[in-house]
Amino acid sequence: MNISMLLDMAAEGFGDRVLVGRADDGLTAARLRELASGGAESIRAAGADAIVYLAVNGPALPVALFAAARAGVPLVPVNYRLGDTQLDALLTNHPRALGIADPAHGAALRRAGLPVRSPAEWLAQAAGHADSGAGAADDHPAPDTPAVLIYTSGTTAAPKGVLLRHHNLVSYVLGTVEFAGAGSDEAALVSVPPYHIAAVSNVLTNLYAGRRALTLEQFTPDGWLGLVREQRITNAMVVPTMLARIMDTVGLDRSVPSLRTLAYGGARMPVRVVETALRTWPHVDFVNAYGLTETSSTITVLGPREHRTAVASDDPAVRARLGSAGLPVPGVELEVRDPAGALAAPGETGQIWVRGEQVSGEYAGRGSAVDERGFFHTRDRGRLDRDGYLHIEGRADDTIIRGAENIAPAEIEDVLLGHPDVLDAVVVGLPDEEWGQRIEAVVVVRDGVTVDPEALRSEVRSTLRGSKTPERITRWPELPRTPTGKLIRRDIVEALAAEPGSRTGAGA
Repeated sequence: MNISMLLDMAAEGFGDRVLVGRADDGLTAARLRELASGGAESIRAAGADAIVYLAVNGPALPVALFAAARAGVPLVPVNYRLGDTQLDALLTNHPRALGIADPAHGAALRRAGLPVRSPAEWLAQAAGHADSGAGAADDHPAPDTPAVLIYTSGTTAAPKGVLLRHHNLVSYVLGTVEFAGAGSDEAALVSVPPYHIAAVSNVLTNLYAGRRALTLEQFTPDGWLGLVREQRITNAMVVPTMLARIMDTVGLDRSVPSLRTLAYGGARMPVRVVETALRTWPHVDFVNAYGLTETSSTITVLGPREHRTAVASDDPAVRARLGSAGLPVPGVELEVRDPAGALAAPGETGQIWVRGEQVSGEYAGRGSAVDERGFFHTRDRGRLDRDGYLHIEGRADDTIIRGAENIAPAEIEDVLLGHPDVLDAVVVGLPDEEWGQRIEAVVVVRDGVTVDPEALRSEVRSTLRGSKTPERITRWPELPRTPTGKLIRRDIVEALAAEPGSRTGAGA
């Protein structure tokens, strides 16, 4: 089965239902299929072997995704925030692609010698072919055909192209969504850029469920809240920094009477933020989704019942689940392995490995990264509690090695974020002649508030121990993050190392 068949099922099952865009002028399932067929004809006419999508999220993305599928070529959504050097290097991998780009980003595609369409031109061209009757020769690619090629964010290294085949994406959809399970009044708001796996997976899952989906190009707390109310959004997805800004911004009207479910993921969510959101919106079901590009999106979920149970419990072990990533989704197997490769005991931190049909673990030009048993190394550290809930403790690459002791920044960050005036925090390791690495922290605090760095250090020392206490805590106005909320730790390390004197004693 391929993702094009998911569109066929939607068009046949509820073809007149608006599934993309605003309720009054969006695309129905039937029209989306017509445009996908017309777009496929455009791809064939251009002799393209891929679609490079270098634009903001919007209706052009699902048309491009399904047009590429019907033409038997992959969609390659590219980060339009990359610098020219990175972008030019990446585009050399796709010399025969058809490009879709906003006017501001079309120059990069033209430098690469690619034909370029703006999103509006792409949609008009697809409509022209569709309305003329073209597109009857749509391919139905084999399940192992590449469907999407997504470049990783490159927060710790150069971006790698993750190859997702049709069977990976279809497996994820069939394992997590009920066909036509959404009511005709349901609408989803997606606030992630098109080059993130969540953008692609949300196109597929909402379409298969029969739920209208629209996107917010530029996030602001009041803009998000206003759109939720205006479009009567029932389901929304945010990254943790977005929810934090919605909860922390003073003076907002946070009423969202239509909202039923809020999913979050992409980075660690401070427990303080989700507890505040649960109190603010008691009628909303919260879902924490953990996944990777290499796994076709979500592999574990902490559902609404677990959220409510955790926040109401007096049992520390149960309350701790509010900070967990939940349980594996159907069809996914998880293992936490110790340094020797053996299974870690419950509660023991190790490396997270995952296996399942939706797991690709494959990189363009590099081949498969799964082991002999079919497990993929996520490069995340974590532990499973006694009931199988997964607790993420950060990237393996982020581990601080101080005096031969492995220290996870996440547990120190959790202590810092427990302070009521600390809005954001990061802990990193810097080179140190005596210890190998020394621990430093940066915090973002509420406007107009002064937080004593020594008091924060004392809190860490009393909660954890001296060897995990940051030697220095400094205050910044904000932390560098990707649009999906991931900390860009290399930028933080470089800034702290380059300007030690300018921040020494600055305090929090």
